[in-house]
Amino acid sequence: MFSKKPDNTMVKNFSSHRTGPTSGFSMLGNDITLTGNVEASADLHIDGRVIGDITCKALVQGEDSEIAGGISAESVRIAGIVRGTIAAREVVILKSAQIIGDVAYDALTIEQGARLEGRLSPNGGQMPPALARLPHAGSSSEAEVVIAAE
Repeated sequence: MFSKKPDNTMVKNFSSHRTGPTSGFSMLGNDITLTGNVEASADLHIDGRVIGDITCKALVQGEDSEIAGGISAESVRIAGIVRGTIAAREVVILKSAQIIGDVAYDALTIEQGARLEGRLSPNGGQMPPALARLPHAGSSSEAEVVIAAE
């Protein structure tokens, strides 16, 4: 079921072949630290910690959450810490958010009190290159889960 790598990291590949449109909601709880890239065709809510890039339809980040990596989505709502680039059509940055990185957007809302260290880049209706890689509903998807051995 799990294969052991020489560096004491175990990897499990999951594949799913979906037919027809899918909609859903996935959540990473505040007790989860995930190392690796995350790709989801559904909406994603993150309350834990992610070290890696995230690609999804819509992302909602909790206040106590931390993301160290790039984010590409149709819409994002940031409330925690992000260290990386954000590319989305609609970006909402809440007052509790701290972003260290650039933000590319079509529509942008920033609450008073939010912290941003980076550049803001309006897309002018153009799709950022990161959004062109979004998974499409109805396509097969594959995810890799990496579990560090103690």
